[in-house]
This record gives sequence, structure tokens and C-alpha cells, in this order.
Amino acid sequence: MKSTVEHLSPTRVRLAIEVPFDELKPTFDQAYKKIAQQVRIPGFRPGKAPARILDQRLGRGVVLEEVVNTAVPEKYGEAVGEAQVTPLGQPEIEVTSIDDGDKIAFTAEVDVRPEIELPDYSSISVEVDSAEVTDSDVEDQLTGLQARFGTLTGVQRPAATDDFVVIDLSATVGGEPVEEAQTSGMSHQVGSGQLIEGLDEALVGMSAGETKTFTTKLVAGEHAGQEAEVTVSVQTVKERQLPEADDEFAQLASEFDTLDELKADLRERQGRVKKMEQAGQARDKVLDALLEAADIPVPESVVAQEVEVRAHEAVHEFDHDEDALTTYVESQGQTREEFDAELRTSAERAVKTQLLLDEVAEKGEVQVDQQELMERIFMQAQRFGISPEEYIQQAQQANQLGAIFADVRRGKALATVVQAATITGPDGAEVDLSELFGPATPEDAEAAAEVVDETATVASGEDEADTDTADAPATTDEEAPAGASTAPQA
Repeated sequence: MKSTVEHLSPTRVRLAIEVPFDELKPTFDQAYKKIAQQVRIPGFRPGKAPARILDQRLGRGVVLEEVVNTAVPEKYGEAVGEAQVTPLGQPEIEVTSIDDGDKIAFTAEVDVRPEIELPDYSSISVEVDSAEVTDSDVEDQLTGLQARFGTLTGVQRPAATDDFVVIDLSATVGGEPVEEAQTSGMSHQVGSGQLIEGLDEALVGMSAGETKTFTTKLVAGEHAGQEAEVTVSVQTVKERQLPEADDEFAQLASEFDTLDELKADLRERQGRVKKMEQAGQARDKVLDALLEAADIPVPESVVAQEVEVRAHEAVHEFDHDEDALTTYVESQGQTREEFDAELRTSAERAVKTQLLLDEVAEKGEVQVDQQELMERIFMQAQRFGISPEEYIQQAQQANQLGAIFADVRRGKALATVVQAATITGPDGAEVDLSELFGPATPEDAEAAAEVVDETATVASGEDEADTDTADAPATTDEEAPAGASTAPQA
């Protein structure tokens, strides 16, 4: 076989391949055997008709077509290996000649991973926020824990921010009721911002038995982006009373005997949270600096594919209704053209990130072992609320195990760059994040695994998961003091 490679651009090549017939004898034998099994020739048992009879009865072209369909993918793979390029996506193949008895010639155009010149990682320097835990931080955590054990008591006064109310809601658009916006007996904390815009402002000052109407834009459903008249009626108003922060409360809310011991535990846990916040900042800023320092040509077809995937996901959120998506986008003060431009920008950054970190992994000979792969699978399964076995099964069906492996490898590659970079705090002193990005000690293993998982997510070019601990308070279920209850009391 002869093959030549022509670089059409930094991200695309054309391979010209010629395969002499003497290399194709096994392929011809396989083709005749397959065809013989598929046809019935009088006088011959199935699969036993000789090649010359098949040529006479079916024509040489049928055999050549079968040979070409088998040989071209195989020889393309060999040519890719000889050219030492890494294809991205499927090739565009054109058979240019079939000279029976002589050779088969074809070309293959395909996007390839570009060569990227990596900067000196040690030249990267970023600043992160302080991980110092203040007394105010501890008090905030303590107040949050007290709130879990607070009681709701009815009050005969207008509702104020942080009160809990039971409300009825209804909405109309153009005088017509909006069915999906009708509800009754809903519990809501005033000021939480969890429901429609304008509701919290309307509730402040309302007493039980009062009704008020206000105007807002709906953000979901059939009428997303349209002005609606919303009517809210208050059934009850309750305020939350917190238990006294003392030794008795410490014994109720945790395994500790004294308030001081509980506060010390909250301080330690908040310190871990802030350290992980630092790790997240360092990772993101180092990646930004690395992307800025490297010249990364991107294959247009790969970017287009990523844009298509993201656009499909966006439309899926609106039941595949393009008009509903456009209406929602416009309700957020953005044109559809601006939204599409942002979608392309994020897709291009994702592709650049993947290409860059693949190069880092190649140059650094980054390896992924079975345990690291299973940790990623376990974390992702937890995130989606399914068992690891079910997640693996779904990944296999979607042919995504290779992508999961690549994400872990890219995450490890990014971690090596973070380790080599200089990370400083606001005071200019270097910050040591080796326990989160380097080999984990037993006591740091869980936190390090979580940082590695988030790093793999970021390295894949996606947004961080909603479960990112950088945004999690120390009083989430994971960070509550040992033995603490998470159930509110009413």
C-alpha cells in the first residue's frame, strides 16, 4: 500500500491511498465466501459456489464492491497510523479508481488534532481568594444549623423577608388563565427568590387573608417570555424561631457536648470548603491562562458538531420548540442571534479546552488507571441519582465510555498544570494545593476525589456540575456536623 498525506490546514488533512490487488487476496477470499452464502446457485450447496461461477452469474462488479467496502476502512486506518495523525470525526472518502487486477485508489479528508505548542507551565501565575475562616463565617454556619432545628410559629402581622407563608397563585395572559401557573396551598419563604419574579416583593407587607395582583414575565411553559397578571393570596404567615445556641443545642444538633466543640467542628469544615473553593479558582484561572498562552487552531466541523449538540440540549429544555426558546431568550434581554453567538463561543472554547488538554496529556504521558475511572463513574452516577452499574450500562449503550476515560485523562492533565503553576493568595504568599491536586493522603482522599471529578468536568469543556462544593455551604448534608439532623421542624 502507498499513502501520502497533504496538510490542507493545521486541522485537516487529505490522505491519498493506493492498494495493489496482491494485498487484497484475503479480502477477495472473504468477499467470495460472504457472497456465496447469500445467493443460491443451481448445482452448488450454499457457500460452495466457486469464484469464477459467482463472477459469471453476478458480475465482477458485485465482488469488487464488496472488496472496496471492506478494504477501504481497513486501509484508511493503516494510512492514518503511517501518517501519525489523530483523526477527529469521520473521514470524507472518495474512491478515485478501481483498476481490476491492478489497484484500488481512494482519498480521505478528515479533521485531525492540531499540533499545539505548550507554554512553560511554571510561567503561569494566578491569584486566588483567601481560605481563612473568620468568626463571622462560623456564626453563619451556626445560624444555618440552628435554622434546621427552628420552629415555625404563626404570627398576626404582615409578612416580612424570611417569613414562611402559605399562598394560592393564579395567572392570566391576555385575560386567559394559564393552567400550569395555578396552585394552592404552596409553602414559600419570602425573599428566597425560588418562584416567579416579583412575587417576593408583592408578599412583603401582606397579611393572612389578603390578595394582591402584580405583573411579571413568565419564564417557562407555553407562555414563556409573555407578560402575565399574577394573583397571590396569603393563607398564613409564620416566622421561624431559632433555638438558643448553647451546649444543650450542640448536644441536640451534633455529636458534641459543648457549643465550643461544635463551633470548632464548623470552623474545620468551613476551612475544607474554602480550601476547595481555592482549588476550584486555581483550576479555572490556570486553565484560562493556559488557553490564553497557547495558539489552538480548531476544526470547524468539530465546533459545528459541538454547537449542534448544545443547541439541541437548549431546545430540548423547551420541548423541542424553537419559538419557545426564542421567546425565553428575548425575555432575558437577549436576542436569539446573541444567544446563538454565545453558544458558538462556548462550543469553541470547549473544543479548544479538549484539544489543549489532550496535548498536555500526550506530552506528559498521563495515564488513567481502573480506580480513577471507577471514581469518575461513581461520582457521575451519584450526580444523576442512579447506581454505578446503571450508569455504566447507559454509557456503554451510548458508546460513551471512551469519552468518560478522556475526561478523566484531561482532568489529570489539567491537575499537572495546576501543580506546576504558581498559586498565590491576596497577600502574595504561595498557596499549597498539593493535597487536592497531587497524590491524596488518606484523610484528604475524599476531597481530592471530588476536586478531580470537578476538574474532569471542567476539562471536558462543560460547565461545572450543580453539585460543585465550591458553592456548597458547610451545613449541606455532606458538611453538617457528625450526627446532625437535616430535617426542618415545623
